[in-house]
Amino acid sequence: MAEREHAGWPWLRDRLVRLRSVNRPGGPPAVPAAVVRTAVVTDSAAALPREWVDALADGRLTVIPMPVMVGDEIYGEGDDDIAGTIAVALASGQTVKTSRPSPGQFEQAYRAALERGFEAVVSIHISGELSGTADSARLAATRVGIPVEVVDSRTVGMAQGMGVQSAVEAAAVGLSAAEVRSSAEERLAHTKVFFYVPSLEQLRRGGRIGTAASLLGTMFSIKPLLGVEDGRIIPLEKVRSAARAVARLEELVAADVGKRGAGKARLAVHHFGNAGEAEQLARRLSTSLDGVAPVQISSLPAVLAAHAGLGVLAVIVGEGSDADDALSP
Repeated sequence: MAEREHAGWPWLRDRLVRLRSVNRPGGPPAVPAAVVRTAVVTDSAAALPREWVDALADGRLTVIPMPVMVGDEIYGEGDDDIAGTIAVALASGQTVKTSRPSPGQFEQAYRAALERGFEAVVSIHISGELSGTADSARLAATRVGIPVEVVDSRTVGMAQGMGVQSAVEAAAVGLSAAEVRSSAEERLAHTKVFFYVPSLEQLRRGGRIGTAASLLGTMFSIKPLLGVEDGRIIPLEKVRSAARAVARLEELVAADVGKRGAGKARLAVHHFGNAGEAEQLARRLSTSLDGVAPVQISSLPAVLAAHAGLGVLAVIVGEGSDADDALSP
């Protein structure tokens, strides 16, 4: 499954190659030598592909795992078979909860950046309306001797991840922390999240929607289409069947892509427990939308899957970043 996920996003791998070569002799002649002064920190809600994170193992990017509690056990993103554990727990009705990372985890990451010689940190996190993660980061920032810019992404998943990518790319060409933050915020402003969940119950349990909304969906078999706006989960539409919900999800995505310039859109599809359905959705989007780069397909990170539940389909629509041009050969 991992090969399928990564194979769908060649533009990401191309950028990784360019990022690796920015500070190497013999790199693309159009890119001037630059000292990477700013480190980037994020959390696992950003849903960044593992190959992206692994390729930046020099300290310029740190991903803080967000804890998930299944019963009395606490797991972190990257633990063995955490997805399977959560899926079984959700299917059997066990309690699944999430929590913010501790300030100490962020403090450790910021101190590590200082020790590696970075001059500043830009720390980009899941919406503050959905998690207190950014608050933990702000508290940690007051305890360290390196300047830290904390950014509330006001979004989740690869919408957040795209902002992180822009920050890393801007840092790679030697921009200041303020410029790195600005690059991330500019890209975050151009992302949209559309998603469908078969049931609202898990979102209700986690406090992400109200009890009344959950009961309405259950009583009348409503299949909700949801989005993220200004950091909050909002209802978009209510339809009567799962098939119609997915079809309408595609229509909403197509309408959003159509408002952007030709070839500018970048798409990611998230799923949990329904990889085949996600692959079919990605294939249809790639076929029907002209000029769109191949669609990334990935399972939701554990911290988001715990709230969305089994069967979720999410589509992230964003755009290429300004740093793409700076890194182009």
